[in-house]
Amino acid sequence: MKKTVSEFREMLKTVPPLLLTLTVLAVVGMNLLANKSIVNLNWLALDAGFLLSWMAFLTMDVLTHCYGPRAATLFSVFALALNLLMAGIFFAASRIPGMWGESFVEGSEQIINTALDNTFGGTWYVLLGSSVAFLVSAIVNNFLNYGVGKLLKRKDGFGQFALRSYVSTFIGQFIDNLVFALIVSKVFFGWTLLQCFTCAVTGAVAELLFEVVFSPIGYRISKRIKARQATEGAAA
Repeated sequence: MKKTVSEFREMLKTVPPLLLTLTVLAVVGMNLLANKSIVNLNWLALDAGFLLSWMAFLTMDVLTHCYGPRAATLFSVFALALNLLMAGIFFAASRIPGMWGESFVEGSEQIINTALDNTFGGTWYVLLGSSVAFLVSAIVNNFLNYGVGKLLKRKDGFGQFALRSYVSTFIGQFIDNLVFALIVSKVFFGWTLLQCFTCAVTGAVAELLFEVVFSPIGYRISKRIKARQATEGAAA
């Protein structure tokens, strides 16, 4: 346990602060955005969480590429813990008396204010579902990304980074969406299994498209980290 904690501390010292910030921002933000439904049909469902969830998976891919799957998973747990902390702060804010700025609509102030409190305050089952889904999908994404990399003859290069990221992201995002849908949407909102499955697939495809667009940036970040690791290793 002490060795794991020590390795995690060393990783935090070397990972670019911007990468850490984006990871935590993505994990916190995607759970808030998931409250907004974009499509909700009998056979198809999609929420706005996909606008940020790709960022969390891209940063995990970078961390896996540079530090390995265990370190990336430890950081995912760290990001999840910070998300739970933020959820607690949002919940406290929703219970503090006061009015949200957007609630000042004549005749509807209390209704809108209550809706905003409920959105930010969240519910226990949504928080539970999102936490379990993210943890399971992070483990799958990180170790799958590493496994695909081990199968490749050439270890470096954008093509190798992209292949690892695309495969792990699509499957990881599918699992994330499906686990959340089965725990929360099906049980508490009455979604059908078809909706759960199509939501998982649709979200995974949408998130993969973001990954394709922004993976060159992730690759450049990983190259810089690798170069710094090589320099520090040579100096040691």
